Amino acid sequence: MKKDVKKTLIITSIITALPILIGVVLWNRLPDTMATHFGSDGTPNGWSSKWFAVIGLPIFLAVLNVFCIAATENDPRRERYPEKMMKLVYWICPVCAWICAIGIYANALGFELTNLGRYMSLMLGVMFLVIGNYLPKVKQNWYLGIKLPWTYADEENWNKTHRLAGKLWFVGGLLFILNFFLQIRGIELWLMIVLVLIPVIYSYLYSRKKNKEE
Repeated sequence: MKKDVKKTLIITSIITALPILIGVVLWNRLPDTMATHFGSDGTPNGWSSKWFAVIGLPIFLAVLNVFCIAATENDPRRERYPEKMMKLVYWICPVCAWICAIGIYANALGFELTNLGRYMSLMLGVMFLVIGNYLPKVKQNWYLGIKLPWTYADEENWNKTHRLAGKLWFVGGLLFILNFFLQIRGIELWLMIVLVLIPVIYSYLYSRKKNKEE
């Protein structure tokens, strides 16, 4: 692993685990059982012990961060990854860790998360915009991209599927951001289904068509 990657790995892992420090400072003010999962309207629907919420979850995400970076860096096709896409991979776990920590601690301290669904639309929108922009540039590999039997079996299928998905996800990102202002209930789920299913169906149909032609 390169020196700059090791440095990034250390920095992102520390940032991912840093919410533990906040939890320790707030320890006496936190309840023994804490909400760790929330619905789109901010209503808690999953609970864990204080030990897991404060210590276990950040450690799990820090380990996941190490695994994701190590796996992608050790991919034999690593040179096929766009560098900007790799930077996105490096920071997924730290960002998720802090989003989780803010929601968990705020709820535990009595703050209402009534606008959680609204800000989730905004975050999903930004995520799909960024990924959609770089997805067509991702060449065939084992870790990043739309991993299907048909995309693995045929590089042309991979490229066409990712070009289509990139355009769809970019538009989907704009729709998620628009819904930040419109707040149409339930649209996020349908958008996610469409953005995932269309590339999968397209890849499958393209594979069948190509097989028939051969």
